[in-house]
Amino acid sequence: MPMTTVTLTSNGQVVIPKLICDQLHWQAGHELVVEVTAAGVLLTSKPQAKPLRLESLRGFLKQDAQPVGLEELCLPVDYAAERAERGQPGG
Repeated sequence: MPMTTVTLTSNGQVVIPKLICDQLHWQAGHELVVEVTAAGVLLTSKPQAKPLRLESLRGFLKQDAQPVGLEELCLPVDYAAERAERGQPGG
């Protein structure tokens, strides 16, 4: 890979040349990790979060309460009464 020189701006920024960004498949918004090493500074792509597997979510929504029956579930909801209980206006 060819070596390129960049200049540090007064704001502490550098522009990575387009050719290098294209080779590394970096686009605007790509997150990089900046690491200080004995040789200088190392830029690497930020590791992507591993996608969650369904098995890892087992028990996530655990509920200890009794299930609601179908009849109770289908009852109409009186939102005005709920608001009044909470002391919210409109009840």
